[in-house]
Parts: sequence; C-alpha cells; structure tokens
Amino acid sequence: MPKKNKTRDVDRPELHIMHYLSHSDYKLRMLTCEHPVPPDRYNDRVEEQLRLTGFYHASQIGVVQCQKALVNALIERWHPDTHTFHLPIGECAVTLEDVALILGLPTDGLPVTGMTLSSFEALEAECLHQFGVAPRKSECRGSCIKLSWLRDLKENLPLTDEVGIQRYVKCHIMLLIGTILFGDKSGAAGVHWKFLPLLREFGSIIQYSWGSACLAHLYRALCRASRVDCKGIDGPLTLLLGWAWMRLPYLSPVPREPRSFPLANRWRNWERGDRRYRYMKLADFRKAFDEL
Repeated sequence: MPKKNKTRDVDRPELHIMHYLSHSDYKLRMLTCEHPVPPDRYNDRVEEQLRLTGFYHASQIGVVQCQKALVNALIERWHPDTHTFHLPIGECAVTLEDVALILGLPTDGLPVTGMTLSSFEALEAECLHQFGVAPRKSECRGSCIKLSWLRDLKENLPLTDEVGIQRYVKCHIMLLIGTILFGDKSGAAGVHWKFLPLLREFGSIIQYSWGSACLAHLYRALCRASRVDCKGIDGPLTLLLGWAWMRLPYLSPVPREPRSFPLANRWRNWERGDRRYRYMKLADFRKAFDEL
C-alpha cells in the first residue's frame, strides 16, 4: 500500500489519484463535497442597485443539488499540469465563456486581488466603514465572517436611503461569495473578509473580473482534490456541475427549467424531477467516461 504523503505541491504528477485507483484503499475513494446553498433571495427594492454590481444574474441561481459521484469522477480525469480534463476523445476544460453562461458573472475587467490581512482589528475597521457595524470575535472564525452574522445583518438593514440599499447589496454579495462562488472547506461557516475592500466603491464593483477569479478558484480546488491525500473538495461546484451537464449532456439529469439564465438554473432542484440520477454511483460515471 502506498504511503500517504502530505504535500502542498499540487503539480506533482506522481501524487495524482489515478495512479492509486488499483489499490483497495483508494479504488472507491469518495471526497466530501462542500456545496453550500445560495443565500436567500434579495429584497426586490434593491434590484436596480444589484444590477449595477454585476452580481444580478448570479443572484438568480437557486439550489442546484450536488451529484457527488459525478464530481469525484471528474476529479479523477483532471490534470493539474494542463488544467484540463483528460477524456478518451481528448482534453476539455471549463472556460470563461462557461462561467459567463452558467453563473452570469462578468469575465473581463480588473483582477480580483489585493492584500490579505489576518488581524481582527482590520476586519472590524473594514466592517465598520462599510456596514456601520462590526461582528464580535465570536461571530468570526479566524479571518472569516460567519455567514450567520451577514444573514442577520442583511435582514435588519433599513432600505430607506441609498446608503442602506448599498449596504444591503454588499451584504448579499458577500453571502454569494461565501456560498456558491468562492466557498471553501469551512462549508457554510463563513466568508473571508479579504473581499470586502473590493466592495468599498459601489460603482467600481462591476469593474472587477469576478468570473475569472471564480474560474481560478475552481481550478485550484480541482488541483488540490486530484491529490491522493485529499479528503474533500470545495470551490464553485455549481459551476463544475453546470459545465459537465451543459458540455456532456448525456451525463445530465433532466433539466427542470431548460430556458433559464444563468444556465445553472436549468438544473435548479433537479432531484425533484429525476430521483434516479441522484443514486448513480461513481462506477456509473467512470464507465460513461471510459466509453466516450
């Protein structure tokens, strides 16, 4: 049995899970999928302001249930050196066009980047500046603001003036970032406050290429998950599932809303209409890929 090496290097091909599937310990490996549900719908009074940020379409995405076996089968086909899925018919990848279609995010503009500070004092000051209130330490988890605090804040913000509406929209965007767009292995626990400085200037939010950052986050999650010592995958799994169902439709559940946009909503609540698909196993998807 191979030794389970711990490493941060995602580009070491000898640690790819495909090299270990013949061993009994890894043959049926099933990673935990961190797939938080999207935030509650926004108040209709803020729709005009939400459209100005570039997050309006992503806000329309409902609950797209995860097909864990499909995600794991895709991970086995992912190659970190090329950032592509290797299939019998060739290589394919999730692209910026897919992000724009599936999530409706802007894919051009400024890079989503900046300084990452870990002090609670910096987090507190940023929240006070943008929301007028700040979470207590118990309402944070390290450098992450708990989603429960953001939800409570969103529900209680007054929408009587432009300041209140903009704070509400920023709060909603942070909830989107912490769930379906940039979710991490903390699950539904929190969202890193490093995104908040990018929301300071309300009119500049749309100038960032949020779609590019989301795609990079997915690539990073897939690279990590393809390692033999990985236990789970996070990231925008709605994007990954939507891509697989759109580009490989024979692997798709029955779409409930085939004319929806963003395209992720085609499969909103798919379990209600295609319960058979829910119980498909890893072996079924492996076989489907092998027979391409």
